Amino acid sequence: MNAGVAGLWPYLALVLVGFLPNEVWRVLGLVLARGLDEDSEIVLWSRAVATAILAGVIAKLILFSPGELATIPLAVRAGAAVCGFLAFVAIKRSVFAGVLAGELALLLGGYAFGP
Repeated sequence: MNAGVAGLWPYLALVLVGFLPNEVWRVLGLVLARGLDEDSEIVLWSRAVATAILAGVIAKLILFSPGELATIPLAVRAGAAVCGFLAFVAIKRSVFAGVLAGELALLLGGYAFGP
């Protein structure tokens, strides 16, 4: 077997084991949610659960940071999250603007106050 093709096996395994099983559930969710009213109780509950999970993940990353992120002071990490949220709200609820502003604040704060 060609060495170039042999190097692609790990990526094929990632697609088969990681991507495809998750994608099946995503497609099934799209098919099942097609007829639901956006103001129905189940959709509102699902949206609330998804928002709570995302908030928990963000809080965990800020408070109990893994790896190199732990070297940046907690005040800088929290301040970057606040900057990102303020940019999100100020720029017409733009997720891109919020992420960009938060990342810039984190990078600048890490450079100024990090190790």
